[in-house]
Amino acid sequence: MCGRYATTTDPGRLAVELDAIDETDTGTDARTGGFTNYNVAPTTQVLTVVERHEHGTKDDDPRLRIRRMRWGLIPTWTKAAEPGVPVKGKPLFNARADKAATTASFRDAVKYRRCLVPMDGWYEWVVEPDALAGAKGKVAKHPFYMSAADGSRLYMAGLWSVWRDRTQASEPLLSCTILTTDAVGDLTHIHDRMPLPMPKEHWDAWLDPDHPAPATLLETPGVDAVSGIVARPVPDLVNSVRNNGPELLARVSGAAADIEQAGQISLL
Repeated sequence: MCGRYATTTDPGRLAVELDAIDETDTGTDARTGGFTNYNVAPTTQVLTVVERHEHGTKDDDPRLRIRRMRWGLIPTWTKAAEPGVPVKGKPLFNARADKAATTASFRDAVKYRRCLVPMDGWYEWVVEPDALAGAKGKVAKHPFYMSAADGSRLYMAGLWSVWRDRTQASEPLLSCTILTTDAVGDLTHIHDRMPLPMPKEHWDAWLDPDHPAPATLLETPGVDAVSGIVARPVPDLVNSVRNNGPELLARVSGAAADIEQAGQISLL
């Protein structure tokens, strides 16, 4: 699964890099005060990359667009709890790539609304029996951070949705989810799931707004897909969304590092 990640992506700079249109309406994130967020959590407004035609026409060539969306997909059929506000349901921040096409909450998005979610890296927790707790059944959770060895940005496959309150005229609410797949390579030592990476050579097919994506893009990738990713133990600070700073990415010594040194986790 992917429930936390880090990003330092400036939407304006991203738009220039990708020759995309920046459709983000503000220059800051409400929680961190800027583009940088070292502890992105579900329900946060996040950056996504979509490819769409100009509104109301399909005569033009579609363009890449940078949009902010709520992380936690809201299906189009969700009812309103109050005017302009959807009923609060299960936070759909992840979707299994192997089941999304047949799952009611995601199947329309698989057909028509696919996106990329840019990130610097993501967090996952290694769970092991807690030898210090002295109580049966107690476990210790050690956070690890996965990122590209060369520091480059990662792009994960996602799905998105547009929710509107059908009972009144209101602003549409954009939301997204990150697709997950079986972990591969050394990442299997950390967790059995991982975000589904989407390499650039598949972007055209994945983002195409006029045609379904090839089913092969939803399959578990080969080990090569994560060959450039490294993992390192990081502080427990990431456990709380109240903590948000570069110190969350610092390599730690101690129990988590001991796990790594013992060979349970090998860096890629």
